Amino acid sequence: MANKKGPTKGSGGKHRNALKGHGPTPKAEDRVYHKAYKAKQRNEARRFADPRLAARRRAAKYASDSDDLVVGRNAVLEALRVGVPSSQLYIANRIEHDDRTREIVKLAGMQGLNLLEADRLEMDRIAHSRNHQGIILKVQPYQYHTLAELADKADKKSRAMQEADSLTARINARPLFIALDGVTDPQNLGAVIRSAAAFGANGVILPERRSASVNAAAWKVSAGAAAHLPVARVVNLTKAIEALKERGYYVVGLDGGGDAVVGESGFESDPLVVVLGSEGKGLSRLVRDACDSIAGIPISSEIESLNASVAAGISLYAVSRARSKAATETK
Repeated sequence: MANKKGPTKGSGGKHRNALKGHGPTPKAEDRVYHKAYKAKQRNEARRFADPRLAARRRAAKYASDSDDLVVGRNAVLEALRVGVPSSQLYIANRIEHDDRTREIVKLAGMQGLNLLEADRLEMDRIAHSRNHQGIILKVQPYQYHTLAELADKADKKSRAMQEADSLTARINARPLFIALDGVTDPQNLGAVIRSAAAFGANGVILPERRSASVNAAAWKVSAGAAAHLPVARVVNLTKAIEALKERGYYVVGLDGGGDAVVGESGFESDPLVVVLGSEGKGLSRLVRDACDSIAGIPISSEIESLNASVAAGISLYAVSRARSKAATETK
């Protein structure tokens, strides 16, 4: 066979892939045939069977950081008595029952809640605390309304009452809303909802940011009023106020240094929105500028301001009284 000289024909990279390796050597614990792999599997099985870790997994399945929870026997009992919408009741196993726990279980059964038994570790994990007294209530998220829904419902109710024979009924039929600007305490919100329901308001308006939400604490303080008084959340409170003004509403802001006294703004007999600010900062500048009038509550010079819920109760009473007076004078 003759030897060829010069360049010879090659593979042209055709077999290049065949020269590649299979990557780095796997760790011993990742090789199924190695004793380190078997040791790792045994360790994971022991960890999975650990009762503490099992309790955490079960608790994570039923609860998350976003859950609205009521913890403790007295708090849960109050929540169930006023009908806070709930979905599940957690009870510690081997709990020592007393009159409160027996009533809690009875009310939970009547309201059709899921009753789940859990050990101490699970209860601590769900409540993110040890101060739960063996009772935890999971509350359902509140269903907010839109501003349009509130306004349409108020207009419908007003038209129905306008047909009444009583002049007082016709004047009191004027829609009335309470808007909160920067009120971040849910207990204050609950008290405002309760006062609004007591004086016949059509609803409460909240901004989505820098505002309390209707959670379990607000619901309890409202004494059940949150069940039938609609609450709307809006992206921008100033724009919401402008939208209501386009529908014929007048807006009275409650703040110090106003041009009127609450109940004497001249707009009480009209469709009205009363806006309250936070106890410390009051109304924001844009919201204040959107108001038709700023009214104040005469108080002692020794007191700087009133709690938002107290101010709401006073202003609602003043509006109710002004409307009743207008009805009497018109007769």
